[in-house]
Parts: sequence; C-alpha cells; structure tokens
Amino acid sequence: MTTSEQTEPTRLRMVAADSWRFGLIALIAFLTLVDLFATQAILPSLVIKFGVSRATMGFAVNASTFGMAVAGIAVALFGGTLDRRNGIWISLAVLAIPTTLLSQTDSIVVFALLRVVQGLCMSTAFTLTMAYLAEHFSARQTTGALAAYVTGNVASNFFGRLMSAAVADTFGISTNFLTFAALNLIGAALVWFTLQKASEMMRADAMGEPARAAWKGPLRDAELRACFAIGFLILFVFIGTFTYVNFQLVAAPLSLSPMALGLVYFVFLPSMLTTPLAGRVAAGLGPRIGIGATLALAILGLLLLLTTHLPIVLGGMALVAIGTFLAQAIATGHVSRTASQDRAAASGIYLASYYAGGLAGSFVIGQIYDRISWTACVAVLVAVLAGAIAVARVLQTPKA
Repeated sequence: MTTSEQTEPTRLRMVAADSWRFGLIALIAFLTLVDLFATQAILPSLVIKFGVSRATMGFAVNASTFGMAVAGIAVALFGGTLDRRNGIWISLAVLAIPTTLLSQTDSIVVFALLRVVQGLCMSTAFTLTMAYLAEHFSARQTTGALAAYVTGNVASNFFGRLMSAAVADTFGISTNFLTFAALNLIGAALVWFTLQKASEMMRADAMGEPARAAWKGPLRDAELRACFAIGFLILFVFIGTFTYVNFQLVAAPLSLSPMALGLVYFVFLPSMLTTPLAGRVAAGLGPRIGIGATLALAILGLLLLLTTHLPIVLGGMALVAIGTFLAQAIATGHVSRTASQDRAAASGIYLASYYAGGLAGSFVIGQIYDRISWTACVAVLVAVLAGAIAVARVLQTPKA
C-alpha cells in the first residue's frame, strides 16, 4: 500500500473524529445556554403574569446576563486550578434548581434573582468549557471547536425560543420552566459521560503569581481590550433587539399570537448554517474586516426592523442574528489566538464583558422603548454597532 493510500483513510478518520467531537461540543453548548434566551420568547405572557412594564420584565428576564458577567470574572480570577469536567457538570446540575424554582414564583424580584443565579451557573459552565477546548484541542482544531460551540449557542437561541413558546402556549409557563430544568440535568449527564477528566489544570501563572493577577495580562493587551469592548457592544445590540422586538411583533399591525411568536425564531436557522463559517471569514478577511463586514450586515438588518411588513421584519431579524453571531465567533476566536497565556482569564473577561453588554442593552433599550419609541431604539442600536466596527479597526491578522 502506498503512502498516499495510507494517508487518505487516516485523513478521513481524523475528519470523522473531529466532526463527532465538534457535534458533541455544539450539543453541550446548546444544553448549557438553552435557558439564557428561551424566556425572551414568552416575554409578553410574562408581562401579563407579573403585571409589570415591558422594560421591567425585559430587565428581569435578562438579569441572567449579570450572573453571567460575575461568574465569568470569578472563573477568570480563580478558575485556574478547577477540574474542567467536574466544574461543568456540577454547574449544569445546580442550574436545574433555580430553573425549577422559576416555575413556582409569582414575585418579579424573586424571578429576577433566580435568573441571576441561572446566569452564574451557565457562565461557569460556559467559561470552563471554553478553557477545556483551548487545553484539549490542537491549534488546528481550536477554531473549529470554538465555532462549533458558538453554533450550539445559536441553536439554543433557535430551538430554545421555539420550545419555550410552544410549551408555554400549550401547557403553561410553569411547565415550560420544568422542561428546561430537565434539559439542564441532561446536559450535566452528557458532560459527565463524554468529557475527559483531567488532573489539576495549569495555574494562570506558572511562575506562582497569585491567581488574582491573571486578569492583568489580558487587560494590558490592546487587541484583547478591543475584543472585550466588541463583545460588550455585540450583546448590547443582540439583547436590545431580540428582547423588545417581541413587543413589536405582538402589537398592531403585526399582531402575532404567542405560538406564532415562537415560530418567528426560525430566523435563527440561517445563523446555524453561517456561524461555522466564521473561521473561514476570519482567515479570508482578517478579524478587522471580518467583524466590520458582519456587523455592517447586522446594521442593514436593524434598519429593516423599522418596516411594518412581516416578511421584511423577519428578514431583518435574520440578518441581525447572522451578523452578530458571526462577529461574536470571530471575536471569540481572536481572543483564543491572541491570548497565548492566561487563556482562561482572557476567555472569562471576554465573556464578562459580553454579558455585561447584554444587561446594559436590556436596561437602556428598555427605557428608550417605554419612554420614546422603537425607531429611537433602532437608531441607538445602529450607533452601537457602528462603534463596534470602529473599535475593530485596531485588530490585526494573527501571524501564521
């Protein structure tokens, strides 16, 4: 048998193995983050249940992003020695507790606090998984693994919202949260049985520097600081858009029913196909142009949301999703490649910035929506993405 004949089967086996691993990573991402945005699909019903304003309910639902940001920082500072697999599965198992309690509460304050706890659990699992990928995959595989993880995130947005709307509309809000608690436990079991157990991980600083100092390195790097800012602005826009567009969709003249509102989130389906291409976009255009081009696409989508024609609005939502998810995947990959040391810290700070942006977007756009208009919201969101494109100008294409 010739060398080429031996090489081709080997290459195919490697591709098959990578495909299986990346599929598993995407499924873990789905089960980790499915609670995060699914509740947005039932926002109008929650407003009725709790009897509060749209801005208040939107902020309470997105309070999970505060927990995400806090946990991201905590893992960045103190997670260097945590066993990744144990940290991930325990976080997902604990996540089922606040998710179950959400089915029982009638207090908006308790609801918001439980969402914060959910965020703490989800972000811990998310950040540790990012570190696990960086530590267990080769440089060749890391970009694909990260893209798979972001693709799972996209799937959680799509299927999570669709499932939430369907279950809540058919069986009620309480059953909806119990269903998602079951998914949390399935995610914990999947991690337990599939991820490799590792011994004590490398500390943030191999020279014995205190773990609390791990964040200093990433913050000294201008490109990483730019990525942190871009992450903040991306989720500011994503949360601001997909939280409050729900109220536009159920109001006249569109007047969608709760079940129809869930079906609207098929707009995330194209993102599941395009997000895995983030690595190619970054390689072909570089991170600066790649992020600029994808966010320009999202700006176009935002402008389409100003119409009152449902097909055009849906097209705009799809473009916003495609653009922001691609930009997030490119920025995430750039953080992983740029942070040659303190990767857990860099990933944690990026995620903290990202989710802090989501909380800020929920609050700011909610106030503008209730006090001014949806048109003013779109104008602010466009300006924020323009700012992200400007920040991306400092990014450089990594050397091969």
